[in-house]
Amino acid sequence: MDATGQAGGDIDGAIVSALTVLQQRKTAEWHEVQISPTESGFLGLVEEEHHCNFELWHEEDKARREDKGFEFVYRAKRSIDRWNQRRNDCIERIDKWMADRIRSFPEGTPMHSETPGMIVDRLSVLALKEYHMAEEARRADAPAEQRAQCRAKLDVIRRQRTDLAAALAELLSAIAQGRRGFRVYYQFKMYNDPSLNPELYR
Repeated sequence: MDATGQAGGDIDGAIVSALTVLQQRKTAEWHEVQISPTESGFLGLVEEEHHCNFELWHEEDKARREDKGFEFVYRAKRSIDRWNQRRNDCIERIDKWMADRIRSFPEGTPMHSETPGMIVDRLSVLALKEYHMAEEARRADAPAEQRAQCRAKLDVIRRQRTDLAAALAELLSAIAQGRRGFRVYYQFKMYNDPSLNPELYR
């Protein structure tokens, strides 16, 4: 958006294609090499948010282990808490980046219940689902019927990503035209704050 609130070069449909490609590419890359940031600006925020979901995905897998003992699961759960807090912070920063490029919405503009950052987060999770479901669909030691089920699920996941990306592009277009608005929904996670969680401050 430019200074008048009209659509500019920062927010448009092309950004949706760029971020979905980035999420997909980084998912594959990070399974092979050490994670290090490569993007800046808006895509840097998308990359950081996707990194959080990448770590969350694998910590959630670890937390399901029943053969590693209490300490292993406890540490995984604590790691999940930390990454989830960081993920929520990233979603807020994505929305703040967009909101800063909009002077204001016309009076009476309907506020969208889901922010662009929330949709970016959902696309991130779908990119991870796509990658891991594709892995399972070709896993040689899995039964043929299971691989077939995973291939069918993979088709659904890909359709969901396509639909959700189109929905984000439409939302950004509606925002640019003043037909829709959004607010930065700060999460204010109380359980992570020792001064606000009564189990911690009492």
